[in-house]
Amino acid sequence: MDVETFIRQLFDRAASEGFEACEADLRMEESFTVGVREGEISDYSVSSSQGLGFRGLVNGKMGYASTQVFDDEAVSLLVTGAKENASLIENADTQFIYQGDEAYPQVDIYNSAVDALTSSEKIELAKSLEKACLSIDPRVTRCQQVQLMTESSSRRLVNTRGLDVAYRGNTIGVYASVLAHEGADVTRGSSFALLRDPAQLDIEHVAREAVEEAIHYLQASQVSSGEYPVVLRYDVASALLNTFSEIFSADAAQKGMSLYKGREGEAIAAPCVSIVDDPLNPESPDAAPFDGEGVATRRTDLVKDGVLKTLMHNLRTAGKQGVCTTANASKRSYDSPVGVGARGMYVVPGAESLDQLLKRCGQGVFITDVQGLHSGANQISGDFSLGAKGFTIENGAIGRPLSQITVAGNFYQLLRSVKAVGNELKFGFSRVASPDLLIDSLSIAGK
Repeated sequence: MDVETFIRQLFDRAASEGFEACEADLRMEESFTVGVREGEISDYSVSSSQGLGFRGLVNGKMGYASTQVFDDEAVSLLVTGAKENASLIENADTQFIYQGDEAYPQVDIYNSAVDALTSSEKIELAKSLEKACLSIDPRVTRCQQVQLMTESSSRRLVNTRGLDVAYRGNTIGVYASVLAHEGADVTRGSSFALLRDPAQLDIEHVAREAVEEAIHYLQASQVSSGEYPVVLRYDVASALLNTFSEIFSADAAQKGMSLYKGREGEAIAAPCVSIVDDPLNPESPDAAPFDGEGVATRRTDLVKDGVLKTLMHNLRTAGKQGVCTTANASKRSYDSPVGVGARGMYVVPGAESLDQLLKRCGQGVFITDVQGLHSGANQISGDFSLGAKGFTIENGAIGRPLSQITVAGNFYQLLRSVKAVGNELKFGFSRVASPDLLIDSLSIAGK
């Protein structure tokens, strides 16, 4: 049956089964990925999917179920499944089905030019990226991985309390990883770009970034172990913020998994640090006009001039704390439950360029890559110890390359130790981003 009929029958059946309110979350996604190696296609995938997540309130409990099939049997299975799921819930938190807002913001996240690209055009773009990577420096003899991907999705959220909202979005992205050789030394460099406008895709720039990173690490060595002033490159700072982004979740705080519980109004970072979540920023891949519960999204100041202003809330966590939601309800897929999460979190850029940050640092270490974030970072305590690469900072400029070093510290303390914030922001594939950061001191383990 068609989707409209399916949703109507689903809501009618749920009402007859005693549901107080219910909601349907309809998602459609199309993705394309092509990889090339030595001028030939190495991997190729095209997928299209549609699914519907159903949730409903019965006896004050929220039950969930989902389907990819739209027929009479699916209606029965969804209602029965959600009712059984709700009966197993022991949490006493008040649950919400939102009635909607009077108005929703416009977010420019769909570009017809992305969907208009043919498969042949995408393949040729990927091949041109590999060719560009191999033409810049003779020390780069092979591309480890070159990929181009496009994604297009739409979402509709409709419920029995009057909400009916929808949006669509798409992106195009490229990734290049290259190997450089000099004698017995082999190094890797990578670069990426994620955009909403194919016309802005600069293949030569992506290739040059990957190649330059690879050749810069040739003949890298270690640095003596110690405490150093550190500049974190934007992608490293972004990765750290992303790893520890849950500490700004009210859900995590209420479960005792964030040290920021009850600390709104306190200074928790250096005065130069402001952190926002802005779902209206189209550069974030998760930008959207409404959150996972249908609340109109807006920019939220999480940290302002070093002071914690609020944690991220959905309707449930806000109700528990007696505050308003920040429109940070997260529902990553149609079949997932509602949680709390960022959609466009970033450290607000400062006024200084990377060169200026390096000059302010004087002598120290420039970290350009970290590994082991999943195993080497404790998201509750904030402690991290990560394999890293980078460069020395000598007389305010980039010095010799470094590898096989470890950078360690505590993220809560790191925020307090920021001396300056760079002036450029790049989201890439993540919903969390940061400019370059100058840190007063971090522990570096080397030789």
